[in-house]
Amino acid sequence: MSIVHSPQRLARTAGVYYLVVAVLGAFAHLVRARVYVPGDAATSTQNVVSDASLVNYSLVADLVQATFLVLVVMTLYRLLHHVSENWSRAMVIFVVIAVAITCLNMVHQLGALLIATDPAYAAAIGVQGSDALVLLMLDLQHHGYLIAQIFFGLWLLPLGLLAYRSGMFPRVLGQLLMFASAGYLLDVGLQFLAPDLAATFNPALVILFTLAEGSMLLYLLIRGVRPVQAADHALQAA
Repeated sequence: MSIVHSPQRLARTAGVYYLVVAVLGAFAHLVRARVYVPGDAATSTQNVVSDASLVNYSLVADLVQATFLVLVVMTLYRLLHHVSENWSRAMVIFVVIAVAITCLNMVHQLGALLIATDPAYAAAIGVQGSDALVLLMLDLQHHGYLIAQIFFGLWLLPLGLLAYRSGMFPRVLGQLLMFASAGYLLDVGLQFLAPDLAATFNPALVILFTLAEGSMLLYLLIRGVRPVQAADHALQAA
């Protein structure tokens, strides 16, 4: 087996890509949380104007991390497709849909930035009108991320199942990923249908997401995968 295509090399490459996704995605999320004040158009607009450079950087960061997520799933496909071709393809499809929604959703952040920083909009429809448009763009982006979260959650199900069956990862890691998948879907449903209840469950769900994906990221980076012999033994025992 060539070094380029070895499981260890593929796993650590996926880990590096995943790290880029985590760092840039966290940065973009923190900037959004900094500027977006639900229900307060004037404050949200002022925040966007004050932190216009950060908002622009976070837009680019989100586009880059979305691109790297495609690289993550392509690398994991090469690593795990021998376990189940169908589940591996499903994993790729879910990520591609999530990334497509995320990239299109960035138009809303760009719209908020343009409206807030270009005086022509306020001159045409008034300050209150332009502030309301900025808030609308940020509201749409927030809900667009929730829609994308459906597929960010769904991709963890085949990933967790493949990790569990492959013997290349601890089984508890695969189980955590599958639980996180269900958690993402639960969070989306609650956010749309019962926002007050979502606020109650969200902190626990965030811990679950962080534990599952953080553990996978660290395992890929530090351990890579289990030795081939151990993986083969675990796969036969499954």
